[in-house]
Amino acid sequence: MEIKKLGFGLMRLPRLADNKIDIEQSKKMVDMFIESGFNYFDTAWVYEGSEDAARKILVERYPRDSYFLTSKLAFWDKNITCQDDCRKQFEESLKRTNAQYFDYYLIHCLEPQFYEAADKLDVWSLVKEFKEQGKIKHYGFSFHGKPDELDNLLNKHPDIEFVQLQINYADWNNPRVESRKNYEVAKKHNKPVIIMEPVKGGRLSDPNPKVKEVFDSYKEKRSYSSWAIRFAASLDGVMTVLSGMSNIEQMTDNTSYMKDYNGLSDEEKEIVDRARIAHESLPITGCTGCNYCAKVCPQEIPISKYFSNLDGAMQFGIDESKKERFNKQFEKSAKPDDCLECGACEGICPQHLPIREYLKKVKELF
Repeated sequence: MEIKKLGFGLMRLPRLADNKIDIEQSKKMVDMFIESGFNYFDTAWVYEGSEDAARKILVERYPRDSYFLTSKLAFWDKNITCQDDCRKQFEESLKRTNAQYFDYYLIHCLEPQFYEAADKLDVWSLVKEFKEQGKIKHYGFSFHGKPDELDNLLNKHPDIEFVQLQINYADWNNPRVESRKNYEVAKKHNKPVIIMEPVKGGRLSDPNPKVKEVFDSYKEKRSYSSWAIRFAASLDGVMTVLSGMSNIEQMTDNTSYMKDYNGLSDEEKEIVDRARIAHESLPITGCTGCNYCAKVCPQEIPISKYFSNLDGAMQFGIDESKKERFNKQFEKSAKPDDCLECGACEGICPQHLPIREYLKKVKELF
């Protein structure tokens, strides 16, 4: 069975008013996805409610050999102190999903601050063990670090079968992310690439008017998400491009243009290049809203929500009415002033953002 170029990321499934995953809408989205010929699903132990949802919306409803299911090992979780804890987390993922096995399994979010822990826990031999036991088919890792670090990891662990990288047109030359250089390292090592964050946490689905103007100049009207996802899918050696779809409308759009996808034309590549240049000129934080920072913040500061407002203020300006709405919205939330500057958030941030400095900027503007 061939993996299709569009994968369904189960991190941002639709949610109800009580913040629980909307299972019924998610079932409809899975049905649409599979009926359109797609077959790759991505979840993780650390995605709240996602593995349980995967069982209800996919595993219990479709033959196990009709799709690919991926999950991830959060070896850096605060409750992990030994390799047995990693095994327990893996078994919990299998139990939550009831998947019997995972087609692909990732060492999750491998970054410099976690290298020592990865070696201490020897997660490398652990994933091999899972494969030998038939509990996973293939193993790899997701990565948010620098190209030289990726090169060192792949030299040290040549048996790794694939890598998952953040790649999108906005981050292609971003010095914090270095999408292009990381992609080139993976290519050098002949490792297939799974792409995450092709629309940068949804930010590229509704980009700045300067970027929209570039895309709107094209002769055919297309969604802004389609430009981002098709750019990622056009790269050689890409297994699939994950889209964290959150509603039926997004599913309808993505499956419509990826069903018979044949790559970008030269004219389309030029449009994407122009859009990238326009995006690079904008004052933005680069936050994707993954909320990993909030999970480790001892003060429970809603960092990503603050940064969404900060992006808007930096790009479009701010007045007293915006300040008033902002302060009313976050009236009961922890404030930027509550930050202890412990740095835990920056240690976990996949985008390597100077979060403490940006929180000061939020205070200054709002």
